[in-house]
Amino acid sequence: MSRPSVDSGDARSLSRPRSTHSLSHFAELVNSISNRDVEMRYREEEADNRITEEDAPDSDRPSDGDGLTIISWEVNDKENPYNWPKWRKYFILATTMVTVINSTMGSALPSMAIPYMTKEWGVTSEVQYVLPISTFLMGYVFGPMVWGPMSEHVGRRNISVGCFIMFTIWTMACALAPNWPAMLVFRFFVGTFASAPIAVTTGILADVFQDPVTRGRAMAWFMVTTVFGPLFSPIISGFSSTSIGWRWTFWIGLIFAGFTLAMLSVLPETYGPVLLSRRAAKIRKGDPDAQVYAASDLEPKDFKQLATRVLTRPIRMILTELIVTAVCLYLSLIYSIFYMSFQAFPIIFQDVYGLSPGVTGLCYLSIGVGAIVALPIFFSYDRLLANAQSRGAPWSKQEEYRRVPLAAVGGPLFVISLFWLGWTARSDVSFVAPMLAGIPFGTGFMLIFMALLNYITDAYEIFAASANAAASSCRSVFAVVLPFATTPMFARLGISGACSLLGGLSLVMCVIPFIFIWKGEEIRARSKFCIALKERKLEMERRNEEQQRRTAAADSSSSDRKTERETV
Repeated sequence: MSRPSVDSGDARSLSRPRSTHSLSHFAELVNSISNRDVEMRYREEEADNRITEEDAPDSDRPSDGDGLTIISWEVNDKENPYNWPKWRKYFILATTMVTVINSTMGSALPSMAIPYMTKEWGVTSEVQYVLPISTFLMGYVFGPMVWGPMSEHVGRRNISVGCFIMFTIWTMACALAPNWPAMLVFRFFVGTFASAPIAVTTGILADVFQDPVTRGRAMAWFMVTTVFGPLFSPIISGFSSTSIGWRWTFWIGLIFAGFTLAMLSVLPETYGPVLLSRRAAKIRKGDPDAQVYAASDLEPKDFKQLATRVLTRPIRMILTELIVTAVCLYLSLIYSIFYMSFQAFPIIFQDVYGLSPGVTGLCYLSIGVGAIVALPIFFSYDRLLANAQSRGAPWSKQEEYRRVPLAAVGGPLFVISLFWLGWTARSDVSFVAPMLAGIPFGTGFMLIFMALLNYITDAYEIFAASANAAASSCRSVFAVVLPFATTPMFARLGISGACSLLGGLSLVMCVIPFIFIWKGEEIRARSKFCIALKERKLEMERRNEEQQRRTAAADSSSSDRKTERETV
């Protein structure tokens, strides 16, 4: 019997519902994992802060009949990172700043040494000249996807110290590299472990600074140091390569890493669930019969849970959270342009103006000046916002106005700097003119990063490390790929044309902060992840307030009974 024919149009119409159903099923699966993720993390948060449920007990949580005691933070508990003294918090901030200087300095450390490395090993292909930086940034792509969520699973200190030790070892390997392929492999591993501070530090700052304003200022200082690391690199490699040899570029980096490791060795653990787990373990060690646990001890920690809930969190955020996606795209572009400058500056200042590698490295300091200029702008806006909030101004209550307007200022500055650089870099104009373009470049770059990273940190709070890991990995993908186009693009379009193209792309992307200000609240209202986070946070706060009222009422009643007994 012949099979009935099916018209191609009908076949397509039949396939559409099937594909639509598959996408719908995938979306439901992602949402269910995200909701479960939020639910489990806030259960830990509630247990850690002694917030009990009034409703029916959850089957996933041990009841009194289980004979288990779940410990949590006491009121004004000195071991709670929020209650640590200021000097300790500032030491943690300083340690993270020095650590991230190592990380970002390592990214561009061989920038001015590459011509000497390739000459020694006979590498003649100009395309390969980008590889020492690009292979490092490939490590930046994969590392944060593991280190960020893992720090929310096993704690910040273990990830930070362990990764930095490996970073130090692979930096030494670069100094001893026997050939070009070995150097590229070593650079990849350096980048993989150097990415840990980028992914973990935002979580550390969220652990110890409870107030959003204080946390934002700490983030500002941290973000400035992320810029200075790459700016030191061409100075070190530029002067070392021409005098004591290119290998000393890495030996100097290793010396600085050794100093940092001494500070990092005394970095305390800051992640609340891990600290409570250690407290419970200490109690059980002192009393083997005690059934005392932290909430995090009772959560499943098998490989399936690690793979589906923890490690996929940054990917889920990129795919399903419009805020994270838009932030990733914008930061990826300006981050790539920043790393493209390590090929563009030698083209401009060495080829056009004939400056030496060391002096060309000094030209990067103008970007550092711009980054420093961003700080008073950031703090001035902080004061403006605080005054508006104290007056009860309606605009100051909107989440987007807390940080995003700084990106709305930084975006146009970044665009202007690119056109300035491109159209003043001519032999008949002093090299000082294009060098000064680095000031608005650094200011704009810094304001955009400080604003948008603070924005997603505030929006995703307990998952700040994962949100920042998503942003870090995404921008590193672009920073790996786009620098390959730098030399061909400048050769074909010229300095003015190449910079104008990059300025035009930046102009298109700089509308994103304005869209956030305009529609950010609606975007967050449609985000299932943000809705779940907000609902669970409000529920936790409500339970906390009710529990405090019950405690106050019980204390008052007890005090009244005591007074009556004393009277009798």
